[in-house]
Amino acid sequence: MANGKVLTLWDEEGINKKDTSVLRKKSSDVPVPQDKAARAAIQTLIDSFLERDDASGLAAPQIGITKRIIVFRTKGFGEKEKVKPDDFEVLVNPRITQARGEKVTMAEGCLSCPEIQVEISRFPEIKVRAFNAKGEKISKRYLDYVARIIQHEIDHLDGKLIVDYEGNLYYPKNKEKYFEKIFEG
Repeated sequence: MANGKVLTLWDEEGINKKDTSVLRKKSSDVPVPQDKAARAAIQTLIDSFLERDDASGLAAPQIGITKRIIVFRTKGFGEKEKVKPDDFEVLVNPRITQARGEKVTMAEGCLSCPEIQVEISRFPEIKVRAFNAKGEKISKRYLDYVARIIQHEIDHLDGKLIVDYEGNLYYPKNKEKYFEKIFEG
């Protein structure tokens, strides 16, 4: 299944065709009630997320599991330390049922698109229906940065990445030739 390694669209050699095929695939729903495989996938995603100190969120496809599961921080942003158990949530089969407010544009990075940021406009308030890690139905409202993270992670479940947005693209100046080559195709 997964080893906690985050799949990326590219690496130092260029485009990762194998990783890209997984990242671009639309994820399937987790069975409800959850079976043993679903519980294992959820735990693998949580474990992979908790190993990192550089992620606001992580979607199952990013570690090779094409199921609709996301995990994300709810507090402690910008802290270069491991996520604490009370600082994150898991959403299984999440669906945004409501989006409110004027979209806010911000530069976003992504573990699967290393070294770049793209300006993306997202809703500042969303309502989500999902199941939690225990398989219980939830309906919850999320605001501001957490709402942005959830929208970003749900994009992953649909095979959509930050490079698919039209916003300004930022990358390190010393990698200019590399990224021009990556994005020309």
